[in-house]
Amino acid sequence: MNKKSDLSMRDELKAQGCTNLKLRQLMRRVAQLYDLEMAKAGLKTTQYSLLSHVLKLGPLRPGELAQKMKFSASTLTRNLKPLIDAGWVELAAGSDARSRSVAITRAGRAKRAQAMQHWKVAQESLNQRLGVERVLALHGLINESLKLLFPLETGSGTDDE
Repeated sequence: MNKKSDLSMRDELKAQGCTNLKLRQLMRRVAQLYDLEMAKAGLKTTQYSLLSHVLKLGPLRPGELAQKMKFSASTLTRNLKPLIDAGWVELAAGSDARSRSVAITRAGRAKRAQAMQHWKVAQESLNQRLGVERVLALHGLINESLKLLFPLETGSGTDDE
């Protein structure tokens, strides 16, 4: 009986289609919801995330920030540039002549505070649409899946943000 249920589950899995496609479809929908709300604050979702990380972690080296956010160095540089240009983040000399430090500015703190209200609206909208129980289950499944897919790697994750 165990083999039969295993076979029927495999058949159902095949009928469901590509997991990658389904995850991308979900991510696009979730991203649209957040992006629409963040645009009201004049930010992209990734920019809000960067401001939040720099605020929380304090001045830190770009390499450390990239590692914490699971970005490649080039992705971090590309995403930091508009924040630096807007005056929300500054890249200053670090603890020695060769190092740099990323820090949030006063204007960046104000922009992040403004954007946080829009992030909360997006989060509440998602919670309402999916239901809190489903969101909690989704978070649990995502966390568990990440551990199973990347059990030994510390810097694993997406490069898209």
